[in-house]
Amino acid sequence: MTHRWIPVVAAALHRPDGRWLMHRRPPGKHHAGLWEFPGGKVEPDEIPAESLVRELAEELGIRCLPEACVPACFAQGEADEGGRALVILLYTVSTWEGEPEALEGGAVGWFTADEVLALPKPPLDILLAERLLQNR
Repeated sequence: MTHRWIPVVAAALHRPDGRWLMHRRPPGKHHAGLWEFPGGKVEPDEIPAESLVRELAEELGIRCLPEACVPACFAQGEADEGGRALVILLYTVSTWEGEPEALEGGAVGWFTADEVLALPKPPLDILLAERLLQNR
């Protein structure tokens, strides 16, 4: 069975000083050089929060619990040539173990809300950032 949409999870890691973590897409990847919320595809045997915990460990080398992932908002893209749409579920995460680093290339940085909004981002991350930070 082919799904008509691709579920993706992403994290808005938030420090007590008010800064948000963003990940810069590595060279050679789609949207290379743009900043995004870290995350990835939900595997068929996972629920979204479990996927996010796995993705954060793989991409950033940090550990967090599924209950630390608080649903924030989502964004949906247009269907691709195969008729499938990308849907990104964004969670806020304010507790984790370890220091985030870009394990799969690219870079990570901590930014104020205004800086996050000004960063060059893929279209769905633009929507996510606006929705997440509109009332902050």
